[in-house]
Amino acid sequence: MRHIDVHKLADDARFNRFHAQVLFWCALIIIFDGYDLAVAGIALPSIMKDLGVDATKAGFMVSSALFGMMVGAIFLGTIADRISRPRAMAICIALFSVFTAAAGCTKDPVLFSIARFLAGLGIGGVMPNVVAQMTEYSPKRIRSTMVTLMFSGYAVGGVLAAILGKSFIESYGWQSVFIAAGLPVLLIPLVLKSLPESMPFLIKQGRFDELRKTVAKIEPSYRPQAGDHFALPSQDKADGTPIRHLFQDGRGFSTAMFWTAFFMCMFMVYALSSWLAKLMASAGYSLGSALTFVLVLNFGAIFGAIGGGWLADRFNIKYVLMVFFALAGVSISLLGYKAPIEVVYFLVAVAGATTIGTQILAYAYVGQYYPMAVRSTGIGWASGVGRSGAILAPIAIGALVAMQLPLQLNFLAIAIPAIVATISIGLVDQRGIKGEGVQGTAHVQSDHRLEPVAPVNR
Repeated sequence: MRHIDVHKLADDARFNRFHAQVLFWCALIIIFDGYDLAVAGIALPSIMKDLGVDATKAGFMVSSALFGMMVGAIFLGTIADRISRPRAMAICIALFSVFTAAAGCTKDPVLFSIARFLAGLGIGGVMPNVVAQMTEYSPKRIRSTMVTLMFSGYAVGGVLAAILGKSFIESYGWQSVFIAAGLPVLLIPLVLKSLPESMPFLIKQGRFDELRKTVAKIEPSYRPQAGDHFALPSQDKADGTPIRHLFQDGRGFSTAMFWTAFFMCMFMVYALSSWLAKLMASAGYSLGSALTFVLVLNFGAIFGAIGGGWLADRFNIKYVLMVFFALAGVSISLLGYKAPIEVVYFLVAVAGATTIGTQILAYAYVGQYYPMAVRSTGIGWASGVGRSGAILAPIAIGALVAMQLPLQLNFLAIAIPAIVATISIGLVDQRGIKGEGVQGTAHVQSDHRLEPVAPVNR
């Protein structure tokens, strides 16, 4: 009789067509998600003019999606470990596609805000699910690279929104770019067909024929035998209350540290996204140059995410994150001082790489930290708590800008969270990372060597 540790098997697999398919679909979903998140900001000037709203109302209309993202990340991240990840992702796609399109069909600011809140549920709910999916099915040696490469689709979605906005808004109105966001709903059947189910979920459901097919795709050399028993490390066995697992087995304090780091990182990301152009304009740069800084920030994010993933696969991801957060604090602080334009561009690129890029890398770390059975739950709660930082940042920095403080103090206020995030990640207990093959055994074992894993029915 053979006992097959599916977790170890996935860790040790070589990259093949199956992994490429998972990466393609997860990245495509993230691109659509990024488009939906960016489209409101791209169309905001036209929305304000058409609906006759002032800046305060417009800010609330845009932030309604952020509230939805916070709720969606927690709720849809948690239920995915119960109803299956592909189904949860399909629900998210339906939410952000249908209700973003619906927002484009309304002329009322309140109805627009409600539609964006409901779209935000899907935008926020996608994140923990695609990270969990990509983490589970990526070979361990390139796991961080694959997760961060997938997440770079957010920047692609943002660029797509900008291109379509520039092409369509003047000719067809701002509604056109919102209605175009409804197209991904047509892909839901393909998503459900193409994305594999989570292996712990299949074991819990007793769907062993489907599990054998998935294992054979992960590791083509696997040949099913009648006596095969599938096994998981005991901490990867799901139950009906996944939230409590975030605080068990010594993970409670580290969970709190992740939540703190996510809050601080998202505070920096949304503070820069919302106020960088305004702050640089107030520093004496032209409006065109100020907007160029925003582009540089996002290009830096792409390099930071992919480069961070590459480094994390070669060094300890925890220490890579700490270095990135420290660099974020330094680069953002220095933006408050006069310097040659080339230096300023460099600092902005570093800030993008070590805030937006680091946030993506943080998702990869959290995805690796929690057992498979509660991975979506862990990522969802960290993301949901972090969203409160995203909501607070534009308001807090806006209040500072209104006080007309020196430029250095504004950037210092954005930089201080980087120090807190560095300390928080430093306090994470790496011993909480289980079920990643760190202490596993060979993926095919005889009965007398099965102590680290718990056998499951055929």
